[in-house]
Formats: sequence, C-alpha cells, structure tokens
Amino acid sequence: MSDEPKLSKVEHVKEASRQLRGSIAEELAPEFKSLNEDNANLLKHHGSYQQDNRDHRGAEKEFMFMVRTRVPGGKLTAAQTLSELDLCEQYGNGTLRITDRQGFQLHGVLKQDLRSAIKGINDVKLTTLGACGDVNRNVMCCPAPYRNSRVHDEMQALCDALAAHLRPRTSAYYEIWLKPQDDQETEAQKVHEYVCTVPSGPDHVDEEPIYGKVYLPRKFKIGVALPEDNCIDLYSQDLGFLAVVEQDRIVGYNVLVGGSMGMTPANKKTFPAVAKRMAFCTPDQAVAVAEAVVKVQRDYGNRADRKLARLKYLIAERGVPWFKTQVELYSGLQLPEPHPTDVTGVDDHIGWHEQGDGRWFLGINIENGRIKDEGDLRIKTGLRAVLRKYGMDVRNTALQGMILCDIAAEDRNDIDRMLAEHWIKSAEQWTLARRLSIACPAYPTCGLAVTEAERVMPAVMDQIEGLLARHGLLGERIAVHMTGCPNGCARPYAPDIGLVGKARNKYTIYLGGNVACTRLGYLWQDLVPQEEIATRLEPVVARYVSERSAGEAFGDYCFRVGKEALLPG
Repeated sequence: MSDEPKLSKVEHVKEASRQLRGSIAEELAPEFKSLNEDNANLLKHHGSYQQDNRDHRGAEKEFMFMVRTRVPGGKLTAAQTLSELDLCEQYGNGTLRITDRQGFQLHGVLKQDLRSAIKGINDVKLTTLGACGDVNRNVMCCPAPYRNSRVHDEMQALCDALAAHLRPRTSAYYEIWLKPQDDQETEAQKVHEYVCTVPSGPDHVDEEPIYGKVYLPRKFKIGVALPEDNCIDLYSQDLGFLAVVEQDRIVGYNVLVGGSMGMTPANKKTFPAVAKRMAFCTPDQAVAVAEAVVKVQRDYGNRADRKLARLKYLIAERGVPWFKTQVELYSGLQLPEPHPTDVTGVDDHIGWHEQGDGRWFLGINIENGRIKDEGDLRIKTGLRAVLRKYGMDVRNTALQGMILCDIAAEDRNDIDRMLAEHWIKSAEQWTLARRLSIACPAYPTCGLAVTEAERVMPAVMDQIEGLLARHGLLGERIAVHMTGCPNGCARPYAPDIGLVGKARNKYTIYLGGNVACTRLGYLWQDLVPQEEIATRLEPVVARYVSERSAGEAFGDYCFRVGKEALLPG
C-alpha cells in the first residue's frame, strides 16, 4: 500500500488546474448558467465566490457572484474608492461593502458582468487576485494615517512588502479577466494591464516559487499591529507581526502564529484559536520570516481534510518549538524568543484626529460596512460627494469603517455639514458598543449562512444598547461580533460578546473575550433566539455593574467569574 497521504478533492482540482485556469474562461460563455464545482473553487483564488440569491430560491438557483478587492492595509485613493462605488451600481446590487479585512466586496454580480467588474477594478490599479483562495489573503495593518511618527509608515511599508512578496504569480488571472477577447491588444494596453495587475501580464512566466503547484492547504491571513492599538485583531491572524517600538522607531516585531476564528460544530476536531507568540525578528527579517512560515504550512499542512487544514491545526499537532525550528531552517535565520511587548489596547479611529502634520483625518463608522443609500441615510451619495469635492485618500478599517485622510483644518466644518446632510452620523452620535460591533453578510448572499447576521445586527444592537442604557453602561467599550454561521468571518469567538449562528434565527452566545480580541471567549448559552439575546444577557450585565472591580471591562469580568457562575438559575 502507498504511504502517500490521501488528498482532498480540492487538492486534485488545484493540481490539475494549470495554475488556477481550469475551464473558467470557457464557462464564462453565455450558454453556461453557472460555473461547475471545480471551477467555482478555483475562482476563489481570482477573488470571487459563486453564490445564489437565497431570498429567491426556487426550482432553479439565481446564481450571482461576490467580487472582493484586495486592499493591503486598507489604503485607497479617492479615484479608486469612487470607481468601486460606480462598479457596485454598474455590475452589483447597488451597495459596496467594506470587509472586516479592510477590503471591498461587490455583491450580486451576474456572470455576464463578472469579467467587466474585475477588469474595472484592475483599471484603477487594484486587483482581486489573492483576495480569496488558498493563498495569503489581504494583509491587514493599522490604517491610521499619523504623520508625526515614522512608526505607522514603517508598518504600512511592511504591509505592502508582505502583500507584494506573497502575491500569486500565475498569469491565468490576466488571461481570463484582462486580456482583450478579440486579441487586438496594443502595446499600450499590455503595459497598462501589466502595471495594474502587478503579478500578471502577457509576458509573464507561470512559476509559483512560494506556493508551488497546488498553493496552500487553506487560506492564510497576515496582520501588522501596534501594542497600544491592536485595531486589526492580530491574535486572530495565521501570522501576526506586533511592532516593538523604541525611541519612535520599530526595532523589530514579535511574530505570532496560528490564529484563526473558524470551526465546524459537527467536527469536534475543529476549534477557533488565538495566535501563539513564536519569536522576535528584526524589520529586515520580517519578509523572510513570513515566506518561511508560509512554506512550512505549504509543506506540512493537512491536505487530506480541508476542515483541519489551517495553520492552527499544524501548530496544535506539532507544537510551537517544532514550528519555530522549521521556520528557522526554511529562512536560514536564528530567531530569539519574543520580546516582552504584547497587546495593551485598541482604537477604532472613529471621529476627528490630528495627523501630526497640521492636517486631520476623519473616521466614519459605517454599520456592518455596508455603503448604501436607504431612505434618509445616503452613505454612498454622501461619500461620493465628499470624495469628488476634496479628493482625499481613504483607508478602510478592520471594524468596517472608513477613514478620510489629509483634511485641512478649514475644511472640517464643510465636511461635517456634507455628511450630516446625508444623515451620516458623527462619532458622538454612535455608542461605543455600536462603533465596536461588526457582522458578516450571511443571508442572502453567503451559501454557508445558517441564519441572519448583517441584516439583523442593527436590531440586535438596538436591544443591547437598551440593555446597556438601563444599567448606565452606554459609555463602556463592549465589543459585539455576529456571524451567520460558525465559520467565524467576523471574528466572533474573541470579543466581549460573540453571537454565532447555529440554526434558523438561533445563536450561540460567547462571553469572556475582550475588545482587543487577544483571548477566546467561552460558549455561554446555545440556541438562543435572536429576540432573546438581550434578555438573556441582562442578568450578566446587572451582575457586572454590582460586582466588577475598579476599571474592569465587561469581557474581563466575564472571564474572571467564569461560565458556571454566570449560567442562569
């Protein structure tokens, strides 16, 4: 019998795909209503998911596509943001969604418009390649545009370097989505397309020096953060770099490995995990360390069972010391133990802030990241008006908000007025709990959702805000994350309160995490109807008010007291 491990079906699909080509191009033809299962899996590496409208399921599915833009560190120009706003109207459902990984998503794109939507994104020097799939996905970084210190610039530079170094090299992306279909391509077009899609072009050679022929066993996520501002939830990442700062310079990074929020309740071998501290590296070693971590996961990760294929499972099986040894072998570096520096705080960056160069930035909370016009609230129109008038750069946050950068002091009042005219709330009009809340899309677009998330989150937060108001806690920082299934896209297992879809209109409540998402909460109550969430939480909140220690946060209290003490009855 062969000692070769059995591979999952997706591994065979990737291996036979000719570097992610499959027969995607052929199935884009009008006679095909959708992509077959194999091509749908390959399509993820190109930045798109095949979905169907679950509000209108009948005898036949209404197929549509989500298209995700990869935006390292959330950095965008005004022109890029305006283009995405236009694309969501041209090819999507009229809304643009900021993801909790600082990217953009178009929803409801029809197959006949898929190529045009992806090309439109590339035309403004953005890309969807590597936004999904078994590769390193969007690299996250603190988006705050502070100019009075080099630290933020150094972190963003590392973010860009990691994203560029770990991008897929296949030219399949260019061939399928960007190359003119009539082959009448001018030299100017070739240069334009190549510049826009850095990893692909008409003269590119298909080699994947980092990913190899079958890419990674599963998706892979990276983040870069500051100890005092873990706004990108570093401990939830497969690979995290925590800046160690001395005398206003980054002297190195603590390297964290093995974070991941997804799990499968029916599979007891799966679990969410926060990352573990592995080592310290200098700034000039960080890219080499990242490459080594990716390659160790490439070569040793589980390719037989995709549910057990994330890096956290490899580390749980082999241990951090073994993993660190492999990283040192792959990189040729000797890495010291982590520096004592660790996460101490988090900032949502909402409201007005001085940049340090005489200008200001404005963080705008966008509930659940959905940029839309609905009734009096006209987020899309308001942002479009401000960006057209002032042309400032933009940065997306990990809490699905948006930062407008480089604003002159004399323009602040006018921008406030323009936003207010479109009913876009100021920082002071939001509770801290609402600012810290996020949700995944769930219904009607996500095929994995078992219940609602984004569409019911405002109503759930209304109830939770009422609960907090009754107990005098509206000024407290309490983070609530909601997902429509246990896959954990909105990182629900580590905030103060996590709400995870378990069955139709029923959720599992997790308690005991924290705002910085540095530890896992515990499963407190299961199968709680949506309308009972706040009612179930009320006794816990009441006890917190009467029993907390001085300065103790809600999640810290729940963690200290423990699950058994907080169970009802």
